[in-house]
Amino acid sequence: MHNFNYYVPTDIFFGKGQISQLPAQIKKYGSSVLLVYGGGSIKKTGIYDTIVNQMKENGIPFQELSGVEPNPRIQSVYAGVKLCREHGIDVVLGVGGGSSIDCAKAIAAGVKYDGDAWDLFKNPSLIQDALPVLSVLTISATGSEMDGFSVVTNLETKDKIGVCANCMIPKASILDPTYTYTVPKFQTASGIADIMSHILETYFNTTEETFISDRISEGLLKACLKYGKTAVEDPTNYEARANLMWCSSLAINGITKASVDFSNFSWTCHAIEHPLSAFYDVTHGAGLAILTPNWMEYVLSDKTVDKFAEYGINVFGIDAAKDRYDIAKEAIAKTKEFLVSLGLPMSLKDLGIADESNFEAMAEKAVARTSIGFVSLNKEDVVQILKMCM
Repeated sequence: MHNFNYYVPTDIFFGKGQISQLPAQIKKYGSSVLLVYGGGSIKKTGIYDTIVNQMKENGIPFQELSGVEPNPRIQSVYAGVKLCREHGIDVVLGVGGGSSIDCAKAIAAGVKYDGDAWDLFKNPSLIQDALPVLSVLTISATGSEMDGFSVVTNLETKDKIGVCANCMIPKASILDPTYTYTVPKFQTASGIADIMSHILETYFNTTEETFISDRISEGLLKACLKYGKTAVEDPTNYEARANLMWCSSLAINGITKASVDFSNFSWTCHAIEHPLSAFYDVTHGAGLAILTPNWMEYVLSDKTVDKFAEYGINVFGIDAAKDRYDIAKEAIAKTKEFLVSLGLPMSLKDLGIADESNFEAMAEKAVARTSIGFVSLNKEDVVQILKMCM
């Protein structure tokens, strides 16, 4: 079990009606707000009106940055930084899914940096401070409501880069499962794939004696299996939505990797998916759903089979008396079967990617940001995995 420092300062207000806590949380950290959100779904559902009315009733001035993209662009970050500086904003409120919240975090850090905000993604050590970030979550997926990660895309350079800093961790997050009722089936399913990927990326590691972390990870994966299909097919099932929402937060708030040796850890599938999104602007979770089973098949070997067997026995209940390779292969097949049952695509062609012309360039970007993980991958390995995904 490796040494660790576990730091999660976010106040979580979980459950129905917890939006009532928002004005007090805003006033706790500042006096003026930049409201950051996406394409307008929060207006259709009434969440926007609720938030705006609360701020007006409590005398909280605010500005708005709308239209944040599903893979948030650096241009949106620039626009938000400009608004904050022009209006003296001191709190950034992200409302929506991971894209809006990630954008809010990047804006919060960008305001405190004198140079180009994209510099922070090229060199994360430049992130030294940020405005307080708050969030209201409307989709269970990225876990951005309870971590310090921000992922932003630069279409000009075809880079999608994630950075992490403690100063970007939200100070408080409102998690009302009813706010996820109107999320479309595809986005719900993609969110589940993203949650599972966060768990699997830390679960498959080379650190010894991570018993507690492993059992937590397996419990979270079982929650996805138990409630995932229900949430897709019965979108107003509160228990399904609530369990997935909390699972989303716990999957990436650090609890599952607290005892993992970070010198032997990297976000392998995420590192491959980020260039995929940067080149083709695909839904992040859908890309991960395609990549994950193929990555599993590619890295299965005598060195990794025991971990895959452990996964199959403890998550899927496969008979432990079976041959280890049979268990591992069955576990990989069951992973894919579950993702298919959610209605997710299982090939890059399903996402409209017709050829392999960008694979070399994508692989080069992927390995530029990750090399050491459960199994170390080079550029050629990544190309082969992408080809398996066709």
